[in-house]
Amino acid sequence: MGWTARNIPDQAGRTAVVTGANSGIGFVTALELARRGARVVLACRDKERGRAARDRLVRRLPEAGPRCELRLLDLGDLSSVRAFAGELPDERVDVLVNNAGVMALPYGRTADGFERQFGINHLGHFALTGLLLDRLLAAPAPRVVTVSSGLHALANIDMNDLNSERSYRRWLAYGRSKTANLLFTHELARRLADTPLVAAAAHPGYASTNLLTAGARMEGRRGVERVMRLGSRLVAQSAEAGALPTLYAATAPGVAADSFTGPRFLGWRGAPAPSWRAPWTLDDRASARLWAASERLTGVAYGIPA
Repeated sequence: MGWTARNIPDQAGRTAVVTGANSGIGFVTALELARRGARVVLACRDKERGRAARDRLVRRLPEAGPRCELRLLDLGDLSSVRAFAGELPDERVDVLVNNAGVMALPYGRTADGFERQFGINHLGHFALTGLLLDRLLAAPAPRVVTVSSGLHALANIDMNDLNSERSYRRWLAYGRSKTANLLFTHELARRLADTPLVAAAAHPGYASTNLLTAGARMEGRRGVERVMRLGSRLVAQSAEAGALPTLYAATAPGVAADSFTGPRFLGWRGAPAPSWRAPWTLDDRASARLWAASERLTGVAYGIPA
């Protein structure tokens, strides 16, 4: 059967920040960490959906109510990222789960002018991790888990067109943003190799979440949305199953730095297992170049040597 949520070690006394915790993989991740005793910060963009998610979590786990807090975070707005980090009261963060993301949206820009998928999926999380780094390093055994995708294989990043200004193809842009997640994990692990922090990545395989239909819904393509919903019901695994690789990377003993965990069966579904990743996501030169560009674009300097 393999590793399940029942195998999550006790998380009492640990603080976890989960981005995009209002639905799907993020909600299940927050729920299961809270179930094991963690204090959980649900970092959500929308106040009403965030409140509804926290209420839903507390209905399922009444004893976790005092340990679950909603805080607003818009990864598409760096001022929101800075405000979130500045207002978070915790002196230490044990687990940061960089989960929130968008997929295959029509072209758009963030509040800071970045292409939306690159800006939210990568730059927002890059800035958040850097702003929380001192609190992560204050924890005895911290982890940063960044949720990528098997679809990173669609495309390497283009350092000459990070914001897709020359051309935009939504799925290629999504693949590049997920490649950026893996390059970020690779470089963070390399730079912090002499510290207790474990930087790891995970992906859910094909899981039934709102992410799958967001693009079609935004454009009013109801037929496409219905087909994708039907495919999810027939083929995709549940959000509960899709969250297992993330939960494994965040909690299981012996998780290696720069590891990439996904579903066991063809990276599609099943229990967590080591996942294939494209060779370009392990390129030291590319990860260093992306890191430098990300510091410049976000204005968040980590202050750790290359």
